[in-house]
Amino acid sequence: MEPRIASSADVDPTATLGQDSVIWHLAQVRDGVNVGEGSIVGRGVYIGSGVQVGRNCKIQNYALVYEPAELADGVFIGPAAVLTNDTFPRAINADGSLKSASDWEPVGVTIGHGAAIGARAVCVAPVKIGAWATVAAGAVVTRDVAEFALVVGAPARRIGWVGRAGAPLSSLSDDVFECPVTGERYREVDADRLELVDADELKGSS
Repeated sequence: MEPRIASSADVDPTATLGQDSVIWHLAQVRDGVNVGEGSIVGRGVYIGSGVQVGRNCKIQNYALVYEPAELADGVFIGPAAVLTNDTFPRAINADGSLKSASDWEPVGVTIGHGAAIGARAVCVAPVKIGAWATVAAGAVVTRDVAEFALVVGAPARRIGWVGRAGAPLSSLSDDVFECPVTGERYREVDADRLELVDADELKGSS
């Protein structure tokens, strides 16, 4: 199915929209943006120049995704979340002159496969959000987030792990966790790394 674009949306002619993608009312999709197949861009969303959005992503109403952000497949961006792009934001230079595009270097937020950014969360670039991680609503991310990590607060800190279904994992032992939704099991390799394992592997290591 061809992409669907609401009549009030502003989509630059150079943007590329994948099959079955949807751009809702009042969204602005700027030059060079790539929106992958099946992705949904909600009402009032802003997507900056050259941003890459993977397949089957959901960018909820009024989220701001500034360039040069990169979203892998299956990423969720909650309502009014913000991905920034300026390490030292100023409207003017030190001499009082208005800043132009050549007066600063944009830095981006990179989000891994299946990760979720909660409503009104802010990701302060440059940061990387690992695959399947969850950033809680209202969190302020100022450093990289590990795969499968659940982070909350300002600044965001890890309080646990989540599985691919998004639910917090239950602890079975010091280093083994289970998803209450899927039954998948994970092993904590270290404080910043979790990996999916199968039941046979766990039996072999017991």
